[in-house]
Amino acid sequence: MDAEANGAGRPILDGVKVVEFAHVIAGPLAGTLLADMGADVVHVEDPYAGDPGRTMGPMKDGHGLWWKVSARNKSSVTLDLRKPSGQQLARRLVEWADVCITNMRVSTLERWGLDWDSLHVVNPKLIMLQVTGNGLTSSARDDPGFGKVGEARSGVVHITGFPDGPPVHTGFSHADTVTALMGAFGVAAALNRRHDEDFEGEHIDLALFESLFRLIEWQVIIYDQLGIVPQRAGNQLAVAPGAVVNTYMTATKEWVTVTSGTPRSVQQIAALLGEPPEPYLKVEDQKLRTGRLDDLLREWVGASDTDSCLKAMHEAGVVASRIYSIEDIMADQTYREREDIIAVADEDLGSVRMQAVVPKLLNHPGTVWRTGPSLGADNETVFKDKLGLSVEEFAQLAGEHIV
Repeated sequence: MDAEANGAGRPILDGVKVVEFAHVIAGPLAGTLLADMGADVVHVEDPYAGDPGRTMGPMKDGHGLWWKVSARNKSSVTLDLRKPSGQQLARRLVEWADVCITNMRVSTLERWGLDWDSLHVVNPKLIMLQVTGNGLTSSARDDPGFGKVGEARSGVVHITGFPDGPPVHTGFSHADTVTALMGAFGVAAALNRRHDEDFEGEHIDLALFESLFRLIEWQVIIYDQLGIVPQRAGNQLAVAPGAVVNTYMTATKEWVTVTSGTPRSVQQIAALLGEPPEPYLKVEDQKLRTGRLDDLLREWVGASDTDSCLKAMHEAGVVASRIYSIEDIMADQTYREREDIIAVADEDLGSVRMQAVVPKLLNHPGTVWRTGPSLGADNETVFKDKLGLSVEEFAQLAGEHIV
């Protein structure tokens, strides 16, 4: 059987149909990750205002740059979900879809008949990803949620920063994006069962704080068993696997990071700095000398230019890197060899560069076929071709400003 016949080369999620009643980041990014892998994703937006994500961040010539990436590979349709006829058409989209993604307020979905109980009747095999601030089983299930609050509640912010300074949020939408990744993972797991005869759909209930909370896998058991509340430790780790983890400035005023994740790697740092090997043979002894190695390494790095410093550490088996700005990333050989930055044609801005699809699948790779579309760009294609609306039906809905 040839590759085309057995499906090789087609994106791994080709044939999976997704509808999004979602906006901004956490819900829509989950859909984008699925779309990157070939899913047919229909993004539903308000016909008057559109998704607020369209105007987030820097603009160029009136076009949101963030949107061009965050909404790539999707179809955009407009639908007034406040009106019964709009809600009815939304349910037809759910009937068409395998997956529904939403991060709207719980009470809003219930009022519109777009909650899990209602949609499960429409499509008994539906997989629904529902992102909320606090989770559907919480007494605060209907409270609004934002990613930075989720970060604060996850434990991440508490341990980020220096001991004598305030807690620090990361410089991007950390909780939103990790929630999207976990949500896409949940959807992919559920899709594995969707062809089973006894599959009765799946409802994925994900709160904004839970994904980051899960990824700090040691914080609960350490507190439970030792009563320890990890504190901010700067560039060190609150629970460190090695004795040296920090950032250092070189003589050419550039920052590098050095990490020792194993006892052997600590010994290599010690050897690089001219330390005798005996005091670094045991992990317990290494921990006692963390401060000394840190001070010696800061002095050593500070006396050398960046390239010479990194070359010497590489030769000594010490794991280190310059701290990349986006300018460094765009010029980096490894990023180039990995083809991690791609150029995509855009109807408004010409050719734009953005991240390639991650992860890379050898036999069924994802692709980027379009940037974030203009509002309602795919109304006719979706409603006529996918849902089978007649010309007259579509014209009536358009005339009533439902679409």
